[in-house]
Amino acid sequence: MLKKTAEVWKSPELAKMYLNSVRGAIPMAKEQIHVMMKLIEMTGREVRSFLDLGCGDGILAASILQMFPKAKGVLLDFSSPMIQAAEKKLKSFSGNLDFVTFDYASPRWVELVSPPFDLVVSGFSIHHQPDNRKRRIYSEVYKLLQHGGMFINMEHVLPKSPWAHEVFNETFVDSIYELKTRQGEKFTRSKVAKEYYNRPDKEANILAPVEKQCEWLRKIGFKDVDCYFKILELAIFGGRKE
Repeated sequence: MLKKTAEVWKSPELAKMYLNSVRGAIPMAKEQIHVMMKLIEMTGREVRSFLDLGCGDGILAASILQMFPKAKGVLLDFSSPMIQAAEKKLKSFSGNLDFVTFDYASPRWVELVSPPFDLVVSGFSIHHQPDNRKRRIYSEVYKLLQHGGMFINMEHVLPKSPWAHEVFNETFVDSIYELKTRQGEKFTRSKVAKEYYNRPDKEANILAPVEKQCEWLRKIGFKDVDCYFKILELAIFGGRKE
């Protein structure tokens, strides 16, 4: 599964599809980033160093840098097309950033970054890992944080019923269709739905309940752990290191 996941997300075609349609169609994406930034603000700490794990095109890092333009950041992703997109998006901050192309399915990834960090964020990435690896990643993140630092995971999580899963899928199809319509593309909703349900990355999702993942964080030692935002299968959760 991990090998298949890696091969799928290294595809330039899939990266382009994700960035041009799926990323822009995530329900309440702006609100999620607003919640993330409010959490960071409420720590009362200046972010001088941060890590964006599974950075994609760097959208989370961009928001952090708007608030803390002098922050030093590390953006890590195993997809070269995603790293290239992040470098392009954050060109004006390039002097403050390190871009690392590596698969954090391997624990060796921690050797490629320079801790400690005031903040670690991740967006729709860790759910591609098996649960036992998710837990280890959370432990690795904890060790990389400064005391008082925060981990915020914006993530795709397991729903509590097949019906809830169906509601999420149909909501996402509606959102992608609306985006394509605004962009002037000639797509029927049925075509959007067909592409969505048959997308090549679907089997790469390994979802876990948000409640279970919060409990993992508590056992690792994170404080103030909570699910701070949730809409259907999309959740923001995390905690602080005392």
